[in-house]
Amino acid sequence: MFRELTRKNKQITHTESIEILKNQKRGVLSVIGDNQYPYGAPMNHFYNDEDGCIYFHCGKNGHRVDSIKKNDKVSFCIYDEGYRNHGEWALNIKSVVVFGRIEMIEDMETIINISTKLSLKFTQDAAYIQKQIEKHAKSTLLLRLKPEHICGKLVRED
Repeated sequence: MFRELTRKNKQITHTESIEILKNQKRGVLSVIGDNQYPYGAPMNHFYNDEDGCIYFHCGKNGHRVDSIKKNDKVSFCIYDEGYRNHGEWALNIKSVVVFGRIEMIEDMETIINISTKLSLKFTQDAAYIQKQIEKHAKSTLLLRLKPEHICGKLVRED
């Protein structure tokens, strides 16, 4: 159903792909938007080991939400900061693309739980996180991406 990577020698392991999903803070979530044009926007995310899903939070209205209501198929692309081998200018970057279906979660307990975990990727200030969640939880929509295919690769920019 999903294409295999053309350059298999560039493919990274599933475990490496999951580590990138866990450790990087932002990626681009793409939906099928208006007039069937792709619509991608950077988003913070949280990879949940417990269910293998990727979570995002957003407002309850807008282009993304309207698009998801029409078609739940999405892709999510993320990449690490990369590295340079000693004495080389070329950057080596590991990227991951996830294909799957996304659903909207409005259960307040789940929103609070996942939003807290997502926030901990950015700050350990528990009081700040609690205050922000109390202020915004009611207007937050949680999105859960259930991966159907995950593929990662190492790209050398030369």
